[in-house]
Amino acid sequence: MTERELARPNILWISLEDTSPRFGCYGDPLARTPNIDKLASEGTRFPLAFSTAGVCAPSRSAIITGMYQTSIGTHHMRTTHTHANSSELPTPYHTVTPHYVKTFTEYLRAAGYYCTNNKKTDYQFEPPLTAWDELGSHGHWRNRERGQPFFSVFNPTLTHESGMWPEKERQPLQTDPDRVELPPYLPNTRIAREALARHYDNIAEADKIVGRLLQQLEEDGLADNTIVFLWSDHGEGLPRAKRWPYDAGIRVPLLVRWPGQVEPQAVSDQLVSLVDLGPTVLSCAGIDIPYHMQGQPFLGDRKQEREYVFASRDRYDQSYDMIRAIRDKKYKYIRNYYPDLPRMMWVSFNNQHPVQQEMWRLHREGKLEGIQNLMFEKRPVEELYDTENDPHELYNLAKDPNYRDKLAELRNVLDEWLEQHGDMGKMDEGQMVANFWPGGVQPQTAAPVYIPIAAGSPGIEASLEGGAYPAPMLVQLYCATQGASITYTTETGGDARWKLYTEPLRLTGGTTTIRVRASRIGYKHSEERSASFTVGDPSFL
Repeated sequence: MTERELARPNILWISLEDTSPRFGCYGDPLARTPNIDKLASEGTRFPLAFSTAGVCAPSRSAIITGMYQTSIGTHHMRTTHTHANSSELPTPYHTVTPHYVKTFTEYLRAAGYYCTNNKKTDYQFEPPLTAWDELGSHGHWRNRERGQPFFSVFNPTLTHESGMWPEKERQPLQTDPDRVELPPYLPNTRIAREALARHYDNIAEADKIVGRLLQQLEEDGLADNTIVFLWSDHGEGLPRAKRWPYDAGIRVPLLVRWPGQVEPQAVSDQLVSLVDLGPTVLSCAGIDIPYHMQGQPFLGDRKQEREYVFASRDRYDQSYDMIRAIRDKKYKYIRNYYPDLPRMMWVSFNNQHPVQQEMWRLHREGKLEGIQNLMFEKRPVEELYDTENDPHELYNLAKDPNYRDKLAELRNVLDEWLEQHGDMGKMDEGQMVANFWPGGVQPQTAAPVYIPIAAGSPGIEASLEGGAYPAPMLVQLYCATQGASITYTTETGGDARWKLYTEPLRLTGGTTTIRVRASRIGYKHSEERSASFTVGDPSFL
């Protein structure tokens, strides 16, 4: 480990689910979030942080790659398993991203970081072998080598949308439903208030997990050299929030504590997109950001200021849709590509939500009042909202002549963004999948090849088991699949630690068995191969 690597900061991500900023540090009087609030007081709060989609997998794919989901084909929600009563959809499949796209954690590993994820992924593709040193419920920075910098992700899943359902209630309600304030476009019934009260309770439970993780950093003497990020993958799991590009669906909490680098008790007016998280981590770690990444760092030496954030909505579970949105610090522009579609589309999972069921019941009975009918009205082609004066985005200004210039600005910038980054939502999903998986068959990564490099060795795989090599020798690894990355280990057994291959392996003596595998995003992992090399003293070989 070099001195520079030892000096690099550790990084902890605490990734919540389905959570808008219902914390005390954001001014919510019902929140019971002492640990999150303390973290905010020790760092900077970013109230203008937004996901790229109002649902988990497209958003998380953008986070892990630093690429917009619409640019790499991960924009449809639920591609990795089938849907009830939807056998004709082109699922399941894993998105095959462009060959140069990696998870940003691979760049961290190449720089010497120990990367763990405990344990959610949900990227629209199986994580490549090179993404994590540890992936699973035991993943923890405490398992790294002594002195090794780490990047560790923990995913409290308590706040998921389904936690609002009565059957998921973990304990009697601690939050008084009569004190819960619902958005004005939702029915203010006891059932709806109880659902949101469960969410408050689940956030309070997640806050305890946050406290335990921060305490572990203190116990390990790591708090002063660890950057802590806390965020949610998208907004909260209520109707017209989750799955939608309205602020309720894409505005997320974002807190960063970085002792000596980020101001404590500060509030930033920066616009931040979650596609920026990966590039920001690389920037903070002093690692070059690959040119292809579309996110941009909001911290570190290469910090950049945003003017706009972007979001999308496409097929979510059974129902196709296509919406694109852009937001600056005040205004939101939404473009509906299917103005003929109803807003209340069929998504079987969402239909289990008690608030969604209340909306349908009251609509059927003709008892919804005023703005509560909004989700049953016809969609406009374009929507424009003043989010500062109309935070619930209720009053569409797209046809108001007083906002003609702002409408034109956001419309044009959205077009430029689509042109610059591409939009695979324009392609029929079936054709896209046919391009990913020719003939409906998932491609497989080629198995790596060993290339011995030693005095007098022919440097071809056929020579691997033939005699001994003079010391020292190098073993180069090669994979024929474009864009593939290789992992290797010299350990045996199922619990072996696999390392990222970045340069030829140096062998100095004795017999070493090297196991290798390769992977590329969207491809099947390669077969595992194994070879043994005997290296001796040149004087007696």
